[in-house]
Amino acid sequence: MGKAKIAALLGLALLAAGPVRAADSITIGLISAPAFADEVLGARLAIEDNNTTGRFIGQSFQLDERPLAEGDDPAKAAQDLSAKGRKITVSLLDAAALTKAAQADALLINAAAPDEDLRNGACKPNILHTIPDRAMLADALTQYLVKKRWNTWLLITGPDDGDKAFAAALARSAKRFGAKIKDSRPWTFDRDSKPENEVSTFTQAGDYDVALVADEAGTFGDLLPYRLWLPRPVAGTQGLVPKGWDGSAEEWGAIQLQNRFQKLAKRPMTSVDYAAWLAVRAVGEAAQRAKSADPALIRKAMLSPDFSVAGFKGRQLSFRPWDGQLRQPILLAAANGLIATAPVDGFMHPVTEMDTLGTDRPETKCPQGPHP
Repeated sequence: MGKAKIAALLGLALLAAGPVRAADSITIGLISAPAFADEVLGARLAIEDNNTTGRFIGQSFQLDERPLAEGDDPAKAAQDLSAKGRKITVSLLDAAALTKAAQADALLINAAAPDEDLRNGACKPNILHTIPDRAMLADALTQYLVKKRWNTWLLITGPDDGDKAFAAALARSAKRFGAKIKDSRPWTFDRDSKPENEVSTFTQAGDYDVALVADEAGTFGDLLPYRLWLPRPVAGTQGLVPKGWDGSAEEWGAIQLQNRFQKLAKRPMTSVDYAAWLAVRAVGEAAQRAKSADPALIRKAMLSPDFSVAGFKGRQLSFRPWDGQLRQPILLAAANGLIATAPVDGFMHPVTEMDTLGTDRPETKCPQGPHP
C-alpha cells in the first residue's frame, strides 16, 4: 500500500473519531539549590512518565526549572514562579530555604529536606513532603533491629546539625519500640589523625548488639565496619542504611524505573532523585483524577482522602492529612544490596502499618495540616 493511501486512510479514521481536543498543558515549577542540581533528573524522568499516561486523556506536562545560585533568594524564585501561574512547585531546597519559598502563593512539594520540624512545629499548610523525614528513617531501622532482637545499641554521633538530628530521631525511636541506647559518644577525631587506628579503643563500651552511626555527610562512618572493639554490625547512616530509595531495589517493577533513570542520568537513582520523581508523578496522578489542568483542582485531588500514587514499592502511597508527609515504605540497604523493607511485619497500627513510620496523628505538633 502506498504512503499516500495510508495517509488518506489515517485521515478518514481521525475524521470518524471526531475532532481532537487540544491537550491541557500543566507546567510544574521546580526550584533547586546548588547542592541538589543533579537531582532535577528525577523530576525530568517523571515528566516523561506523566506525558506517557497524559497523552491518552489529553494532558501534557512540562517543568519550569529555576536553579538557584549561591546567595539567590528562594522566596523570590517561588514568587516569580507563582506569578507565572506555577501554583505547584517541587522543592529541591534545604529546610531554611524551603521555609522562605513557602511564602509564595503556591503548593510546594518538598523532595530534599528530611527535617522533622517541617512536619511538626514549623509545618506550613502549603507544603507536602515526598522525601522521608529522619523520624521515618529511624523508625524503619529500629523496627528491623528490634525484630532481629538487636536491642542494645552503641550510638556514635558526628558534629553536624544533621548528625545530631538523626541521633535524636534514633533515641526517640528506641524509646518508641523498646530498644536501649547503652552508650552514646560524639565523634571528635580528625581524619588527618588516622582515626581508623583509634576506632577499636573508641568503641569499647561494654557489650552491645549493634553500633549505630549518625554521620550524614559520610566523613567518618565508613571507618567503623570491621574496626569495632566487638564483632558487631554497623547501622545508621553507614552500614545498614534506611533510605527512601536505593539503586539495588528491583521488586514490584522497580528495575524498570532504575533502568530508565540509569539511561537518562548515567548513574543510579538516589533517594532525592526518587523523591523528586514521586513529587512530579503525584501531580500527574492528581491531574488525571481531577481531569483538569487547574492547579487548584489538582491540589484538591492530591489532598483528598482517596488519593494515592504508585511508587514501585509494593504499596499505594498517600499524603498524611495532619502533616503532608507521603506515607511510603522505607528500604534498608547495605553494600551487598537490599536487606529488608519497613514497615516490618509484626508492628501493628489501628489504621495502617505505614503510620508506624514517623510522626503519627496523635503525636503531631503541626497546628494545621495541608490545606486543599
